[in-house]
Amino acid sequence: MSEVSGEGTKASPWTLKTPSGGSDYAMYRDPQAEPPALVCQVGTTQLRYHLRCIEDLHAMLKAHGDWMALGSADEQKAATEGTVEAWGRSETNPVGGWYGHRKGYRGRFGMYVPPVLAALGLAEVEEKPRNNRMRAL
Repeated sequence: MSEVSGEGTKASPWTLKTPSGGSDYAMYRDPQAEPPALVCQVGTTQLRYHLRCIEDLHAMLKAHGDWMALGSADEQKAATEGTVEAWGRSETNPVGGWYGHRKGYRGRFGMYVPPVLAALGLAEVEEKPRNNRMRAL
C-alpha cells in the first residue's frame, strides 16, 4: 500500500488514497461518537462507518483465507456478491446490515475502508486502476 500519513485521530487523520489511486481522502477514529465511528472525509462529503468495521473486516478476511474483490458501489446500487462491499451491507455480518451510518451515504465501504486496514498492517490491498482485491495479513 502507498505511504500513509497521520495518526488516525481527528487532529491528525490518516491521509489515504483510494485503491485505484484516483482520489485522496482522510479517515480517523472517533471512539466518542454514538455509535463509535470511523469517519471518512472525501472533499466536502463525510461518511461514517461503525468503528468496529476494522476488526470485523479483518476477522472476516482471515476466515475467508484468500483474496476478496473490493466491489465498491454507491448505496443506491447493488453490490456484487462475494465482495467486501457486499459483506459490508449483509444482514449476516456482525452488525446485521450496513456498516455505514447515514442513509444515502452508507455505500463505498469497499473503497474507503480497505486502505485503513492496509495502513494498520492488517491487510494487503491491490492498487490497480480497477477490480482491486484485498486479503488479511
